[in-house]
Amino acid sequence: MIEVKVTSKWQVTILADLRRKCRIEEGSKVEIVEEDGRIVVKRKISIYDLAGSSADSGSVEELKRLLDGLRDEDAEKEPL
Repeated sequence: MIEVKVTSKWQVTILADLRRKCRIEEGSKVEIVEEDGRIVVKRKISIYDLAGSSADSGSVEELKRLLDGLRDEDAEKEPL
């Protein structure tokens, strides 16, 4: 278990060894969810994370679901 402090701006720091292990980089997106009274931080997987992965380990339906999620995120963004 790693203990961190919450700042006055309600921020926490993810320590470097854990960021490396979970492949969280600057600009990465994470999900914050509540599970059984705990706050859980989960790395969001993007289509770029799938590049080079074994094509036969996933299904077409899963890829479609991921693509639909990315399209929904893009649709929610304001135009430049």
